[in-house]
Amino acid sequence: MPTVKPTGYRLSQVVLHWVIAALVFFQLIFGEDIGPAFDAYLESRAPQPDALLSANIHAYVGIAIFVLALARLALRARYGAPPAPEGEPAWQRYLAAGAHLVLYACIVLLPISGAVAWYFELGDVGEIHQLGKPVLIVVITLHAGAALWQHFVARTDVLKRMLRPV
Repeated sequence: MPTVKPTGYRLSQVVLHWVIAALVFFQLIFGEDIGPAFDAYLESRAPQPDALLSANIHAYVGIAIFVLALARLALRARYGAPPAPEGEPAWQRYLAAGAHLVLYACIVLLPISGAVAWYFELGDVGEIHQLGKPVLIVVITLHAGAALWQHFVARTDVLKRMLRPV
């Protein structure tokens, strides 16, 4: 862990943030297509080819999110993250830390639960995986809303740090 707090994020951290964000949005928008293929497997029948293609794309994108999330966590452990804005209330720092924890948990655990459900044909794990979607939507909304609030209302550099690498 770095001893000096960075003033911003490195290019690699910024790129990973936005690539993961794009892949997560892709999953949220097109992820429902895996359902028919998964149901077919659970019922011991062959899925339709188009459903199988959509399901495989969903699975591969999920695996990519998992790998990129691990890389992102490794970079965060190595280089750290910039401190909260000067004078920010403690409750905002705790809320931000909690939201980041849930967000990181989602982008690591959802791909794991999805892969376990898909590759081992475990319907119960698939249901748990599906419960993560609304959690992810809420935490992404909070995360994006907080970044916009920091930029337009609090007038801090929080959003700029994720747009301009140091």
